[in-house]
Amino acid sequence: MREGIHPAYQPAKVVCACGNVIETRSTRGDFHIEICSACHPFFTGKQKILDTAGRIERFRTRYATAPGKAEAEAEAKPPPPAPKAEPKKAEPTENRAAKRAKAHAGKPKPKAEVEAKTPPPAPESAPAEPKA
Repeated sequence: MREGIHPAYQPAKVVCACGNVIETRSTRGDFHIEICSACHPFFTGKQKILDTAGRIERFRTRYATAPGKAEAEAEAKPPPPAPKAEPKKAEPTENRAAKRAKAHAGKPKPKAEVEAKTPPPAPESAPAEPKA
């Protein structure tokens, strides 16, 4: 290491708001912090995950039915007679290219596109003279 270009690395005290003192080394010197590993709820195991406003219960009541409730509804109503319907034929789905072609069917094409697709006219050559 070169001499004279590095800052002084001196002993420092880090003091937490809870009163915990951590002795370390720093170029900054002594300083104070608001929270440390000794008082943070995550590290101390005192952190509690709260279900704010009953979100889990609301989800369960909204999207799930109780097993007894579903059975009671099934017993109360007789099943309706199933109508005899003819099986439907599956309609073919169009892909994006087919939809685009259908949408632009009646519209004229831009000139640049038309010129690129038409072959250039063949050059007319003069009749060759027979050699003697």
